[in-house]
Amino acid sequence: MKTSLKISYGSEKNKAAAVATVAAKAGDIGFKVSMTDATFTNGPSLTGLALAVEKPGFFVIDYDVPQKDFKFRFMNTVTVAEKPLNLTYAHSRGANRTTLDGTLAFDPFNKVSASYLFGTKDNVKLRYTYVHEGKTTIEPCFDFAGNAWDFTLSQKVYDDSVVRATYKTSSRVIGLDWSRNSKPFGSFKISATVDLNEQSKVPKVLAESSWNFE
Repeated sequence: MKTSLKISYGSEKNKAAAVATVAAKAGDIGFKVSMTDATFTNGPSLTGLALAVEKPGFFVIDYDVPQKDFKFRFMNTVTVAEKPLNLTYAHSRGANRTTLDGTLAFDPFNKVSASYLFGTKDNVKLRYTYVHEGKTTIEPCFDFAGNAWDFTLSQKVYDDSVVRATYKTSSRVIGLDWSRNSKPFGSFKISATVDLNEQSKVPKVLAESSWNFE
């Protein structure tokens, strides 16, 4: 059995939150129970309670208990021109939203990903990922529905830290985050976003820490 705890705190009002997850396995099937601080704030309740069952690489079924909402994800890998094509079909019953995601890896350094939202004509996102020397990752993404580009640049620092910068041209939002994953000390992430449409342009900061226990 595995247990994880994640705590986040943001500069905006009411941005503090905590999430605890308990996971167990029966053969190759995994079960998870997640609770937030809202589950216990005013006494035990169903608020923030979520259940999940999964078989890694095949399916994930999430159930939001208070909302009585199911989310399904089914994964499969096929071979195209001797290259692996990873497919993920996802459906959210409550939002009535269905998507199909695919990633084709040409080699360890180059891959192309596409995402399609069913029920629309041009709601497609196309992303290209290039990894340089295993440390620098460049990801341009084009949103056909919004006719806009998104850009992501990641740099691995040492062996356990990553610095990432993002820019969304449609919303004109710049993001910068630093994440670190350490087995003995847990992982943390500090992120900041700036909306260039706002006159003040004050960064919104969010800090997250998580620990895993067995």
